[in-house]
Amino acid sequence: MRLLRLLTVAVCTAAALVLPGASSAESVADGSAAAAPPQTVPALRQWTAGSGSYTFTAGSRIVVDPAYTAQLADEAATFADDLGQLAGRSVAVTTGTAGAGDIALTLGDDTLPAEGYRLTVAAAVTVRAGTDTGAFLGTRTVLQLLHRSATVPAGTAVDWPAKAERGLMIDQGRKFFTVAWVKQHIKELAYLKLNYFHFHLSDTYGFRLESATHPEIVSADHYSKQDIADLVALGRKYHITIVPEIDTPGHMNPIVAAHPELALRNSSGTVDPAFIDLSLPGTYTLIKDLVDEYLPLFPAPYWHIGADEYVDDYGRYPQLLAYARAHYGANATAKDTYYGFVNWADALVRAGGKTTRMWNDGIKSGDGTIAPNADILVEYWYDYGLTPQQLATAGHTVANESWTPTYYVLGGAKPDTGWMYETWAPDVFQGGRTLTDPTRNRGSLIHVWCDNPNAETEEQIAAGIMYPLRALAQQTWGSPRLTATYASFTPIAAAVGHNPGWPGAAQPGNLARNRPTTASSTETADFPAALATDGDATTRWSSAYGDPQWLQVDLGSTQAVNRVVLRWEAAYGKAFRIQLSDDGATWRTIHSTTAGTGGVQDLTGLTGSGRYIRVYGTARGTAWGYSLYEIEVYGAGPTLSRKPDLVIRQR
Repeated sequence: MRLLRLLTVAVCTAAALVLPGASSAESVADGSAAAAPPQTVPALRQWTAGSGSYTFTAGSRIVVDPAYTAQLADEAATFADDLGQLAGRSVAVTTGTAGAGDIALTLGDDTLPAEGYRLTVAAAVTVRAGTDTGAFLGTRTVLQLLHRSATVPAGTAVDWPAKAERGLMIDQGRKFFTVAWVKQHIKELAYLKLNYFHFHLSDTYGFRLESATHPEIVSADHYSKQDIADLVALGRKYHITIVPEIDTPGHMNPIVAAHPELALRNSSGTVDPAFIDLSLPGTYTLIKDLVDEYLPLFPAPYWHIGADEYVDDYGRYPQLLAYARAHYGANATAKDTYYGFVNWADALVRAGGKTTRMWNDGIKSGDGTIAPNADILVEYWYDYGLTPQQLATAGHTVANESWTPTYYVLGGAKPDTGWMYETWAPDVFQGGRTLTDPTRNRGSLIHVWCDNPNAETEEQIAAGIMYPLRALAQQTWGSPRLTATYASFTPIAAAVGHNPGWPGAAQPGNLARNRPTTASSTETADFPAALATDGDATTRWSSAYGDPQWLQVDLGSTQAVNRVVLRWEAAYGKAFRIQLSDDGATWRTIHSTTAGTGGVQDLTGLTGSGRYIRVYGTARGTAWGYSLYEIEVYGAGPTLSRKPDLVIRQR
């Protein structure tokens, strides 16, 4: 741990700090609203409502328990960075005793699991855990709560996950993801209390790691070793485990292209460009070079060897049978060459102090005389070969990486996120398979497979996995859901939003950002009203196909409005009005058109004030409904005077 650094509070006004989505003219609601668990993703496991509330102000600090300064220095500094981005100011980190408005971090609760924490919300907020990881996850909950409002109802939460692994896999081998995109998703995973990032670094269209031992195999678009060091460091900062995969002995197109002498040829002499020949000594030399070179780059306890989709008809490759019988005995089968390779690679990984992981589809019953080592963790993605229970009986730990519902394929299948949220559980494997001992299942990830790499941009992928990641976060955390239906979950997820550093999240002066937003209708649950005010230009609200339709934002207090920006999707409004209201019932029109053109409409020179603003569409520009990526509202500021430390109601 580095030494605790102290951040100086920037000069602020005497007014209470108003975070995005918060109002300075509302008071704390009492009764049932305060008693309900605060809305987070994933939901809190336990919540006991208290009396009163906490308010984050211009003087709020992060206060570390002096007894645990060394253990919590990094977590406090990271929290200060993120909270500073959310609040728009520097946040001080200090040691001592927390006062009203402060956020205290401490350890010493050994009754909690390693990732568990206890959150106490009163005049100050206290995050207490047994480990620095638990304390860090507690700070993510605080970030989500303050993203919604500067004031949080009092109460106590006790929270911990059901599954040890929760996260994301990206297929960088087929599509290169920029370092900036990967960094943002490290922070995004942490914001959702996900903890695992699988880098699939080689496949059909690319080998994405700088190599000193075999530079000839490296694709033009690749990560330098410094890139990896930076990503690993960021992962450590955000408690994200980064696990690499170099896929072998199949999906090796870039390597085989650079080393045609190692290509696997069938009995007719035909080459399969994806397969390397496991009967050749040069194959083992090359793969050992790569494993030895890259193991030190990744401090994670795992190394993924791939081992999927190698050969489907071993009878076509007599050299594999000859190799097996030469190395594993006269009764060996050609498939034993594959199993022997898996165990050879496992020995390399274990010699480096790590555990091997592999995909499940190559492990079958009765096709060989040897079996994969029981210490290998098997990732079950489809119901080929041994069942999860048979794998566990053979001694393997497994992970549920099932196609349904975790696969997001560019240009292909997408997760059924509604089914994931409402029905699926992480211990239900592909084909409905289960384990007698669920503790043998490490968890689940969302898998982004780039079979058609140009079918979606990075931005489209980020938008496409937004809800699957949030549904997975909920299901793998295993806490009671805040709501039973996916349709009612998506507005909660949209309101929780993205991590504070998410691109586009900063819209200085935008009065509508993260404010309570409602609509006359939604096309589907994937396009709720809140997405039009989440600060993300890749997500959107979409209405039903009919007129009229409206989108309404509660600005929280009476605001003067002089500019509105509408960022339309292809389904735009040809005729619409911009209207203001003091009560959400009686409306005054400040702009009207019957000649809307879609795109980005920047409406300036408006005059009016009100607490509520809406876009009221009377004629669609297409056969579809109305669809807005964002509505931004700007003005001269609130017309009501602000008072110091004014309490703000969470809506």
